[in-house]
Amino acid sequence: MSKNKTVFVCSNCGNDSPKWLGKCPVCEEWNTYVEEIVSPKANSSQQQFAGLGYDAKKTRPVLLQDIDIGEETRLNMGDEEFNRVLGGGLVPGSLILIGGEPGIGKSTLVLQTILKLNKLKTLYVSGEESTRQLKLRAERLGNEHQNLYIFCETNLEAIFTHLNNLKPDLLIIDSIQTVYTERIESGPGSVSQVRESAAALLKFAKETHTPTLLIGHINKEGNIAGPKVLEHIVDTVLQFEGDQHYMYRILRNIKNRFGNASELGIYEMRQDGLREVSNPSELLLTQNHEGLSGVAIAAAIEGIRPFLIETQSLVSTAAYGTPQRSATGFDIRRMNMLLAVLEKRAGFKIAQKDVFLNIAGGLRVNDPAMDLAVISAILSSSLDVATEREVCMAGEVGLSGEIRPVHRVEQRIQEAEKLGFRKILIPKNNLKGFERSKAHITITEVKKVEEAFRELFG
Repeated sequence: MSKNKTVFVCSNCGNDSPKWLGKCPVCEEWNTYVEEIVSPKANSSQQQFAGLGYDAKKTRPVLLQDIDIGEETRLNMGDEEFNRVLGGGLVPGSLILIGGEPGIGKSTLVLQTILKLNKLKTLYVSGEESTRQLKLRAERLGNEHQNLYIFCETNLEAIFTHLNNLKPDLLIIDSIQTVYTERIESGPGSVSQVRESAAALLKFAKETHTPTLLIGHINKEGNIAGPKVLEHIVDTVLQFEGDQHYMYRILRNIKNRFGNASELGIYEMRQDGLREVSNPSELLLTQNHEGLSGVAIAAAIEGIRPFLIETQSLVSTAAYGTPQRSATGFDIRRMNMLLAVLEKRAGFKIAQKDVFLNIAGGLRVNDPAMDLAVISAILSSSLDVATEREVCMAGEVGLSGEIRPVHRVEQRIQEAEKLGFRKILIPKNNLKGFERSKAHITITEVKKVEEAFRELFG
């Protein structure tokens, strides 16, 4: 009988080594090697995908023009936010990974979504909760599903046996880190177990055209636990974010092979589950900031959705020798660049002052059009002069102090007009083909940061 051997596997790229390495020679990441036991039978080609309960279809190369794609049909999830993040609905045969911190509401989001799909035969495989716990949660969410099957199991071979017998229209795995296959000797959650389980589920989803949702854990660094190849295997990666002490949750799209990869959906956590937030601008704006300095409203876009965000800043004299720079929801390096632009191009001396920046609502926004609102909020706090309540802005700031054009400015103007703003600052020559007469809002074009400051503060 052959002995099992021990290897070290990189959790980022999957490269193996007979000994532990501090730095992976393939992906060059540090401290990613974990020890695993490799069984001789795991390398046997005869046992590849053995006992998984379905037959592998033999394929052959075909010409591109001979491939018939037909009309792509998507499953309506009964949730507008979820549909938007998925790119318009759930694609048959797709493999979707939803990650998030413990207790953030991943299982609640998935369960309340599938409870609305009464026409689909659904199999919910739980490796963490009992059937009684899931029943209590379903009753709390207040929906009934006549075709929902609950199966508490972590063995992949047993799961495929029931999949072969039940033939569901939708499969849920909660969570992928608890699933293991007997072909691998290492424990559940290891790099090889997660990789092999995900690969087998991908093969099942593609061959049977069964959409599959995987719920995944994240590690202390905020990344999805397991090998990085897990995110490469799946078709879509969704990140469920939010602070447990606040009521808002954000479903962010990180990767999507069937749609835009920068969409986000916003939910409100309530006692009876998650409620969709159809107009986040009204919730992200504080209505009583009139007369308060350090606040500026930005017209941002995430994916296809425009919304207005409140940017807050606090500038004070440095209490210690080295000034502090802190940003929440905004890239700290970009904020430092904007501070340098204010210092060099606009002539404002803030090098010896503490600067704190916060994006209201717990959002993290990467839209470059936030730049103009950020420097306006910083300057407002530094001068202790409030900006007008009904003024918003959008524009990217360059290193020479110019306001650069932004994309889809018409949607930003329409969103500001819909929420009752009377004036918006945009980059100069950014309105090609837009009829100003149709807009019931004052549109002011600015070319440099000095012009924007004169419009805001006189």
